[in-house]
Amino acid sequence: MVATISPSTLADLRRRGEKVTLIDVRTPAEFGEVHVDFAHNIPLDRLDPKEIESLAGNRPVYFVCKSGGRSQKACEKLLAAGLKDMISVEGGTAACESAGVPVVRGRKVMSLERQVRIAAGALVAAGAALAAFGPDPMWRQIGIGLAGFIGCGLVFAGVTDTCGMAMLIAKMPWNQACR
Repeated sequence: MVATISPSTLADLRRRGEKVTLIDVRTPAEFGEVHVDFAHNIPLDRLDPKEIESLAGNRPVYFVCKSGGRSQKACEKLLAAGLKDMISVEGGTAACESAGVPVVRGRKVMSLERQVRIAAGALVAAGAALAAFGPDPMWRQIGIGLAGFIGCGLVFAGVTDTCGMAMLIAKMPWNQACR
């Protein structure tokens, strides 16, 4: 089970002058939009247990994302690798901001979740259009296959709470640049 901390408790630790290692596991573009002012950005897909262990020393490491889902996954991944004291910030950056934790704001970007919904919707719509209006039976079969494949991927993402499309989109150049 992953330990959690409330944003107000995190802020109290910082106010008391304790050394707090906070890792934001969102994409660099999301991090650039808004982040806790003392957070370091290491995207979820680039977490290296050895690097985190060297950052931690003998102290806990706190993880944050947009709302708490990815930070929870980061903690699970690192705990499975044998690290101790990995703690997820409840509610993510949005909750931190609401609790009065100082944040840095940059330029607005489109969230990863929204990009996934747009991509999945566009692929299903393209598949349905091909299935209905394809120039020959082969194209209609491709359209049915495409729509079915994306539908199965969405079911898999819902059941496992792991989204392959999100992992792929997170690696796109526009999500790597901290604007």
